[in-house]
Amino acid sequence: MSTPRKEKTLFRPAQADEDCIRVRLDHRTIVLIKNMAKFAYWKERYPNACLLDAETATPKG
Repeated sequence: MSTPRKEKTLFRPAQADEDCIRVRLDHRTIVLIKNMAKFAYWKERYPNACLLDAETATPKG
């Protein structure tokens, strides 16, 4: 008896809104985060992580 074939997961690019902050984790990986608390999470795992949108990372006021 054969096992059922696994469905392929289709990935599509994330849609960034005005509140998203782009973070480069390594030379080919970019993630979108909603707040700077999440940046600390990624910075622990990827010490070379850097902000791509430095002007949007500051609170608007």
